[in-house]
Amino acid sequence: MLWGIQVSAEPIVTAECLSALTGQSPHDGAVASFVGQVRADGDLVALELEHYPGVTEAALSALREQAIARWSLSQAIIHHRVGRMEIGDTIVLVATSAPHRRAALEAVSFLIDRLKTEAPFWKCAHTASGRHWVEARDSDTTASQYWRDQIAQEDA
Repeated sequence: MLWGIQVSAEPIVTAECLSALTGQSPHDGAVASFVGQVRADGDLVALELEHYPGVTEAALSALREQAIARWSLSQAIIHHRVGRMEIGDTIVLVATSAPHRRAALEAVSFLIDRLKTEAPFWKCAHTASGRHWVEARDSDTTASQYWRDQIAQEDA
């Protein structure tokens, strides 16, 4: 298993990722995670994600390092799929370990909210009537802005 950042067309093995964090540090009392999957939405058949190799990993690494420093995490994992995924397939896994639950949970929220707008992924929806590129959602932008505001307030 590759620790830290992984962007791959290979399926994400959620249990393996979480197991790798559980019990690794005697000081950690919390492991938190988010698993995103392709959901049935209208006439969606599949999603296809593309990325900018090297640049995507660098963006995810920067977010990971920010989270580790900000919440004193022992570990943070971001695994993201690219390529074609069917309904029910896992798209992304974000997991953290920390001494306390609040830090682990907040870090997971920060990572998933920020990666949705800051990592260069492009999403194409395959539907029964054809395919189209998916625009970023306003809710994703709002969630990412929340964390920018929080950081700015604390750094002021």
